[in-house]
Amino acid sequence: MARKLWNHTPALPLKTAPYWNWPLAPIRTVGHLMKSWKPYGTRFLFLAIACALYLCFSPDLETARTLSVGWVSEILIRNIALITIVAGGLHVVLWAKKLQGDEYKYFLRPMAINVRAFFFRDQVLDNILWSLVAVAFMTFWECLMWYAYANGIAPLITFEIAPIWFLILIVLIPIEAGFHFYFFHRLLHVGKLYTWVHSWHHKNIQTGPWSGLAMHPAESFFLRADILWFFLIPAHPIHVLFLIMHSTIGAPTSHTGFERVKLGKSKGLEVGDFFHQLHHRFFDCNYGTDETPWDEWFGTFHDGTDEGNELIKERRSKIWLNPS
Repeated sequence: MARKLWNHTPALPLKTAPYWNWPLAPIRTVGHLMKSWKPYGTRFLFLAIACALYLCFSPDLETARTLSVGWVSEILIRNIALITIVAGGLHVVLWAKKLQGDEYKYFLRPMAINVRAFFFRDQVLDNILWSLVAVAFMTFWECLMWYAYANGIAPLITFEIAPIWFLILIVLIPIEAGFHFYFFHRLLHVGKLYTWVHSWHHKNIQTGPWSGLAMHPAESFFLRADILWFFLIPAHPIHVLFLIMHSTIGAPTSHTGFERVKLGKSKGLEVGDFFHQLHHRFFDCNYGTDETPWDEWFGTFHDGTDEGNELIKERRSKIWLNPS
């Protein structure tokens, strides 16, 4: 009898966004956009959080014109609180209290304890430590943009000045995030960059909410460097925060190890990312996101099926035998 790889999977085979299909499929594309922007999905949640942070928990541009410990430390404290609420809350519900048991859980392997590969010999404590380092870098990039907007270094727009571009940019940001993630991530799987840097993150074969940001400091810093696009592209601080949410809040949600968090008797909030869960399980596949076509185009796409397992097995084995 074949060993069961997964406790739960979404509907298979996985498919990437239809934006890149030829001939173009406008009806499917619109349908995909409507589904990905549903009000109870993570993408809408990221945007809502970005707007709330901008309106209620961020300095005004006049304050940010001069670098000071005051407003920078306020953003740092706010970001620590945010990641603690999101990653910590998901960990308590799904892993510590196990309020929904193994329902919607992808992989039944427990978190690692008494394993020397992790600081404190504990996967969760190790992950929390490196997540806080990631929050510090997140704060650096955010503060850089606040200072740049306040001093006219980066091009700033408002919704009133450019409403159409404002909305278009919101739609484009998830695609850009997938673009940056694929090519940066793919580079990290090459030679010594993997051995010295990215292998820190791949210690997390089973993933939990705190695993998403648990990585080498060099990876954590440059993962958010796509913010530099905003020095060239006219944008608003909400766009900056929305992009930051993809690489920061998106990491704990996509690494929960569960497809969704149940709310009462309903299916609840969809949080997991089986596309990326396949990468943690099989290593040599799904380097990007299902929002972009790069894995399909470069032959590293895994659709989650048994046939996909067989296609990836030989390449994965070669890489594990010779990671350099």
